[in-house]
Amino acid sequence: MRAISLLLDVLVVLLFAVVGRASHSEGLSVLGVLGVAWPFGAGMLGGWLVAAGLAQVPMSRVRAGVLVWLATVAGGMSIRALTGQGSAPAFVVVAALTLGLGVLGWRLVLRWVRQLGSDDRPTSRPSA
Repeated sequence: MRAISLLLDVLVVLLFAVVGRASHSEGLSVLGVLGVAWPFGAGMLGGWLVAAGLAQVPMSRVRAGVLVWLATVAGGMSIRALTGQGSAPAFVVVAALTLGLGVLGWRLVLRWVRQLGSDDRPTSRPSA
């Protein structure tokens, strides 16, 4: 499941870059999308490494997602600042909200679906 989780997080970062470039009428070339995505991808991988290092600590998938989300935003913005890319306050807010929705969203949906599947309530009312 870790590989699928990592893949979903990578897809969130790529989708963030595609939507961001499209909303600003920038081209959707592979290099353009990767140029936006790579700082956040690097931050995300840093978050994954920290989460893996904390494997001994009991942590739900959602809690691990919070760690990955914060590392994605903090790492991505730090790298963007260090490489001369923009990190305007409005962009930081939009990136944090959008990436949070993606990185945490799929985890919350998965948890909800699993809870629905493990519901032990009877499906019909017993007749009295």
